[in-house]
Amino acid sequence: MTDRTPGDTTTGHLFASAPPPAPDDWEEPLIEGRFRGKTVVVTGATSGIGRATAVRVAREGGHVLAIDLSTLRMEALLEKNQDLDITGVVGDISNQDDVNKIAVRVRGRVDALAVVAGVADNMVALHEVEDELWESVFRINVDGPFRISRALIPIMLSRGVGSIVNVSSQAGLRGSIAGSAYTASKHAVIGLTRSAAYIYSPRGIRVNAVIPRPTKSALESNYGSLGGAGPLPSGPLTSPETEAAQIASPMTYLLSDDAANVTGAILPADDGWGLA
Repeated sequence: MTDRTPGDTTTGHLFASAPPPAPDDWEEPLIEGRFRGKTVVVTGATSGIGRATAVRVAREGGHVLAIDLSTLRMEALLEKNQDLDITGVVGDISNQDDVNKIAVRVRGRVDALAVVAGVADNMVALHEVEDELWESVFRINVDGPFRISRALIPIMLSRGVGSIVNVSSQAGLRGSIAGSAYTASKHAVIGLTRSAAYIYSPRGIRVNAVIPRPTKSALESNYGSLGGAGPLPSGPLTSPETEAAQIASPMTYLLSDDAANVTGAILPADDGWGLA
């Protein structure tokens, strides 16, 4: 029999529950050998979600081709993870020449592609968006995923198998998260994901997207700027590394053979943040 305060009707309908674990108590559940023998390309691989995904795949036995624009961050990634099978390539996935070089570096085999690289827009309202901002956001957030996917899909098709995971945003689902350019670009990423999932599913290639919540290690954006909706709700008290690793967990699931029958999914990894 459950102890209950007499006359308390506010919580009487609830089952007793233990308090949830503290956010930083979460431990990354590595699956040994899950990516053994596989080559996985990760863009935006030197920071945040991209770095966490690249390291997780490598720790689970995969060969990672890590792509990023920053030479200094790439050097830091490789220096800190010398025991892992990570090859760094400094390049811009929105630049076709760089993408062509990446396609050569995979040496005829790519099992999975994680497209994480992106840029925010400082919550700029539509009438304030300048051409330079619009073109920059779309070049990185849409042209980049388009170009790198276009280059690597034929390699996947030649083997009849592959997985692509794009990173979109809550801004890809609703209009209150970011400015016009970023919101439109992340809606485009979801459209690209769904179209590719439909077209390539019969040919062995799975295409999914992950929707993270804003994290400390994610894109910087002045969400309180003119025309914006004000500051975002405060997040759980976790470290940037923990937050990124928590999002890398569903990323690596979708990249792996564990998700063999999952395609076209738009998977929130947001601790329920998008339910509000």
